[in-house]
Amino acid sequence: MSSTEAAARERVIGALRAESDTVSDRWVQLQLAQEELRDIVSEGELREEADILLGALLQGLESDVPANRVVATDRSLRRTVTDLSMRRARAGAMPTVTSLAVLSLKEALLEAVQRQTRDTEELFTAAVLINRLLDAAGALSFETYVEGREEIIRRQSRQLLEVSTPVVRLWRQVLAVPLIGTLDTTRTQVVMENLLEAIQEHEALVAIIDITGVPTVDTAVAQHLMQTVNAVRLMGADCVISGIRPSIAQTIAQLGIDLSTILTRATLADALAAAVKLTDEAAHRPSSGVRENP
Repeated sequence: MSSTEAAARERVIGALRAESDTVSDRWVQLQLAQEELRDIVSEGELREEADILLGALLQGLESDVPANRVVATDRSLRRTVTDLSMRRARAGAMPTVTSLAVLSLKEALLEAVQRQTRDTEELFTAAVLINRLLDAAGALSFETYVEGREEIIRRQSRQLLEVSTPVVRLWRQVLAVPLIGTLDTTRTQVVMENLLEAIQEHEALVAIIDITGVPTVDTAVAQHLMQTVNAVRLMGADCVISGIRPSIAQTIAQLGIDLSTILTRATLADALAAAVKLTDEAAHRPSSGVRENP
């Protein structure tokens, strides 16, 4: 570290120690001036964030790490910036608003340094130091925001898939999955996981997959259905597919898709009747102590 940078650090550290509360108040005011941020973060939350971040900045500056690497190497400071960004992401703030909130701390810090010295050279070196430090913090906050939003979107998508593919207990040891919309690979995986867990939980003997709400059945959809059926059979349960409308039956025949090994029914009511019959047969079948696969 050069003597110039060391002197600049001491100047910024001195300003933070002497005017921590003033810098914190000023930063909160600058953030509240952003209408988009004011609508999603309270003043109390901003003040709490400011106190924590300024404390972490001071700790980072007191180390021997170069200013442009302090944010990346100081665990406390890095965690503070990422936590701030993630809170904004969950609250729905735009990424530019989040980055500008961090970068606006530059103004508050520079004002504090100006009150400590009027020497132009000292002000310039302090400004360079603050820019390097907070540019790195702004970049980290933007990166964290993007990653955080992607994770939130993935989690919400997963939750929507689970809501849109519920497993319903229709009868004793009979479950049903009413499918609506397109059945793709991701959704098939969710259906399979939820259904297999429900089969184990309810000790189900029959699972009905109702495709009344599936608009079309092509080769890919049929393949996904076969995967689910095979997984259900591996759990020792029978599988019935209901909702085979005339148009879908015609399409399946034209595509040459072989569903002959799967029990199918036109309606959910017919499938339930078949399922009840299967459970009755299983109840009257002599038990060997081992659950057989169909």
